[in-house]
Order: sequence, then C-alpha cells, then structure tokens
Amino acid sequence: MASLVVTNLEKSFGATAVLKRLDLSVADGEFLVFVGPSGCGKSTLLRLIAGLEGASGGEVIIGGRTVTHLPPAARGVAMVFQSYALYPHMTVEENIGFGLRIAGVSKSIRHEKVVLAAQVLQLTPYLKRKPKELSGGQRQRVAIGRAIVKEPGIFLFDEPLSNLDAELRTQMRIEIGRLHRELNATMIYVTHDQVEAMTLADRIVVLREGQIEQVGRPMDLYENPGNLFVAGFIGSPKMNFVEVQVHEIRDDAVWVRAATLGAEAIMVLGVKTPVFPGMRATLGFRPEHVLLNEAGIPCKVDFSEQLGHVAYTFLRAQNGARVVMEHRGGSVPIPGALLQILPAPNACFLFSESGARL
Repeated sequence: MASLVVTNLEKSFGATAVLKRLDLSVADGEFLVFVGPSGCGKSTLLRLIAGLEGASGGEVIIGGRTVTHLPPAARGVAMVFQSYALYPHMTVEENIGFGLRIAGVSKSIRHEKVVLAAQVLQLTPYLKRKPKELSGGQRQRVAIGRAIVKEPGIFLFDEPLSNLDAELRTQMRIEIGRLHRELNATMIYVTHDQVEAMTLADRIVVLREGQIEQVGRPMDLYENPGNLFVAGFIGSPKMNFVEVQVHEIRDDAVWVRAATLGAEAIMVLGVKTPVFPGMRATLGFRPEHVLLNEAGIPCKVDFSEQLGHVAYTFLRAQNGARVVMEHRGGSVPIPGALLQILPAPNACFLFSESGARL
C-alpha cells in the first residue's frame, strides 16, 4: 500500500479554475472519502491522482515518489468507476485478469491472482459466468477484482455504487468496508451518499467550488463543523438553520432572538468567538437536539415521516421558520398538532454572516 500527498494542486479548463491550490495528505492504509455538491471538483481530483487528467499546477506524490507527470499505468493506482465496464463476451475470470494479460503476465500467475481475488470477493462460484448472468452487485465486485489483481498502492473509487438499488448498495458498502480491513489498503472514495461517507471513511474531505472546506473524522465533522457549509452538508436530514440576532451575553451563555421563530431568547452555550449585542448570525441545531418544552416556541406540525425506529417531524413556526425534529420511540404527532420546542443549548451552533463558526 502507499501514502498520498498533493501539494498546491490546481486544475483549470481554459479560464475556469476547477481545483484551487489543494493540499492534502492520506496515510498508508487510510480510507478517505471525498464529498461535496455536484461540480465541486471531487471526481476531477480523483482523476488527477489517477493520472487521467493533467494537473495545471502542483504535485502528486504517491508512496514518496512524485508522479505528477507519469501516465496512469506508472502510478501504482487502480480505479473503479461508476460504470462496471466489463467485457460482455468474457467470463468473470477473463474480465478480472484482462489487465494482467495486457501487461504480459503469464497465464499461471494470472490464474493464481484471479483465484485469490475471487476468494476475497466471494466470486469463486461465478468465475465461468458471463457478465449478463450476474447481478449488479456481482458485476461491481468483478470490477473491484480487476483492480485487486493489479496490487496497486492506492485504490480509487469514483461513485462505484450509484448504479445499484438500495439493498445492493448496503451489501456492497459492507463488502467494501470488509475489503479495506482485509487488504489493509489505502482507498480514496468519491460519493454523494452521506451514509457511504459516514460509515466507510476514516476521514472525510468536504469540497466546495474546488477548495477543501474541512477534513476530519466523520463524527468530528458532524459534531464540530468548521463553518456553515459543512454544518449544512454533513447530516441527513440537514441541520436546522435560523437567522438570529445576539441579544445578551451572560457568563458562558449567549442569548439570541429569532424573529422567524417568534423567539425572544434562545440560549446558546459553547460560543468561542467574541460576539456583541445586535450582531446578526445564523443559529444551527440538528433535528435530534430539538426538545419538547412547555415554555418553548409554539410550532405547528406539517408532516411526520415515520421510518420505523426513528421518525422526523417537520414543523412550522408562527412567523414562518421551518424546523425538523427527530423522534425515537413513542407516538408521532399528527399534522396540525401544536408542539412547543427549544433547541438544546449545549448542542447549538452560531455562524457569522460570512459562514464562519463562532
């Protein structure tokens, strides 16, 4: 396996800058996930690491070796794409070993490597089948097997599960996690899926408009977002946001007014940046931190989403603000019901008008 370092990495298409002087380090054996909205540059960054795109500036270093200007085959990486790209006329065994065959590896060694990869991926019973005889999940495992036999320093995954249905995505997510543990491999993974990112990653890289917003362990990003963008992007349902004005600073607490909630005083704990009365900010709190309180803010239930072990209730305050509240156990309120709520003071966040965490 291998480590990865990118320094001052840039990519432009004409006058359009897609990646802007990125710096990033990935440890040997780490599972790193890139997330961000469409067009943020995550797939482009993966392609630069793979050598499928040329960098406009900066360096890519894999295993201590500068590979910025080397072709893909010389970089020691293997990439698994969203499309399986299997040869329909070849068997599973032939598909997995095709890259080795092109590289001139002998038939006996090819067979040995393919058999080992098939055992890891639980594909041994299917080696003589054609792709049309396989399920979507099995086809994706064949594509991963094609990468495994190359014994790369780094595995690169570009949204490999997005073509699968929900059940297969869950199965393949488990398979990829198991594969990472068994191979102790360095893996870099691009996804739009929050669950994939939160469950697979050792660390998550959040990108926006070609820049890195924050890097951290999944729960660190969830519990301690560095700015408004990360707070809103990580988590599903997303964090509740309400425009507020600082009313009073008392001891370790900041009290804010939220006109759209109809709230004169909401207490926020843990604010580390100096604030002042009259300052405008955004209050953020997650659905699981919305509490029922007899002296709280009156809100009407618009809709409740029952998901079995958990339910989400969508609320609307009298002055127009919308809030999502999580329920675990017990009855779920019906549409039209009136609830009185307050966000938990020790789980609230304040963000400046520029989006910075206060």
